[in-house]
Amino acid sequence: MEIDEITTAVRQGLIPAYLYNDAEVHELERSRLFGRSWNFLAHESEIAEPNDYVVRNIGDDSFLVTRDSDGQVHVMFNMCVHRGMQVCRAERGSARTFRCPYHAWTYKNDGQLAGLPFHADAYGGDAGFIKEGQALLDAPSVAVRNGMIFASLDPDSPDFEYWLGDFAFYLDFYTGQSAAGMEFRGPQRWRVEANWKIGAENFMGDSYHTPHTHASVVDIELFGEPRPYKRKEGVLWHAGPGGGTTYKLPAGSEFRSGLAYVGYPDEMIDAMEAKLSPAQRALAAEPGFMPSASTLFPNLSFVHNWPQTDADGRITPFISVRLWQPVGPGETEVYSWFCVAADAPDDYKAASYKAYLMCFGSSGMFEQDDVENWVSITTMARGSMARNLLLNNRMGLTLDGDPIVDQFERFGGPGTAYQGFGEHNQRHWFSMWADFVSQPAPAHEPLAFGMGEQPE
Repeated sequence: MEIDEITTAVRQGLIPAYLYNDAEVHELERSRLFGRSWNFLAHESEIAEPNDYVVRNIGDDSFLVTRDSDGQVHVMFNMCVHRGMQVCRAERGSARTFRCPYHAWTYKNDGQLAGLPFHADAYGGDAGFIKEGQALLDAPSVAVRNGMIFASLDPDSPDFEYWLGDFAFYLDFYTGQSAAGMEFRGPQRWRVEANWKIGAENFMGDSYHTPHTHASVVDIELFGEPRPYKRKEGVLWHAGPGGGTTYKLPAGSEFRSGLAYVGYPDEMIDAMEAKLSPAQRALAAEPGFMPSASTLFPNLSFVHNWPQTDADGRITPFISVRLWQPVGPGETEVYSWFCVAADAPDDYKAASYKAYLMCFGSSGMFEQDDVENWVSITTMARGSMARNLLLNNRMGLTLDGDPIVDQFERFGGPGTAYQGFGEHNQRHWFSMWADFVSQPAPAHEPLAFGMGEQPE
């Protein structure tokens, strides 16, 4: 199929099965999608102190995310401007300078070139190469919200807040719980033989799979909410470049009682009451919904659940932030962070981390259930028969495309919401995917040699 045929099909909710394991599609995503969307890199709490750094990727591009000696955050392409060696190969650490392993060109942690061996002998000093002003390449566009650091490889990318749109309303439920900010712990990092799109669209709002895929979690009474009637009472929503699911809180819940129901202690409810807007607080009051899983396009997902964490029946919520980093058409590197309010009580942090480990992360029960499905889909997508199959992604539509389920007007949050089962959000995600992969990657002029004027 040509790309125009593919995008026409996916906009109708018909997914060519081989999209989940195809080298040509992967290349289009690398250049056209990840080459110009906004992508999550790190949280400021991961580089809390001056000179801290982490190394993260957008597609095939490696970036140094640093806090320099003055406390300023920088995002720089991790490639020496001399001969192209990766400058830093450690995943994280603390350093005032970075020295290229190849020829020992050395850069400060703000990216500026600090020195190169034998400058006078090899170059004739500044007559041959002017060191001043030379630096690692900055990411073309960088933005920070709630301590989360995003970057785009496209210098003409839209303003990040404009891109985020109404999704910002929901993002605050995960990463804006306290004026003290959030702590990101991790990430746990592992690889699965699954296509990255499956995780992204699953967290976008697949409430249909939870009563079946995660039945064992209900059977052992770890988490009761995935029961079918609970999922049908919840709402699927999409807004801006994202979407997700909610659970219905008990009838008559107010903001405080709703948060207490899912296990938040009074100190944290106080902090959220002060930090969230009246409209955000109202979402958990009347008619009473609590955000659960969601995805910010293209590949950043969130999960908010509240399992039982001890034999006495204590319920404790947790938040996980996860990145589906494509390695190849049939392989994904998963980054999974535990996220918690920085000023949360210590006993709550410990219980919440335990809840996270039980459910998600590399050994979590939900995680194991999901990955078994995703690996199977990716394996099946590799065969020749998958090229003859259009997968049905049309739940919630009649045969002629009219909605079966009306929009849920009493939801209370921005965007479009539906109560019950449906694949509205997956179609929304794939529509955005089609917008990107159908448009040629932007052409940018190459930068001048050495990122500055040099003598001929």
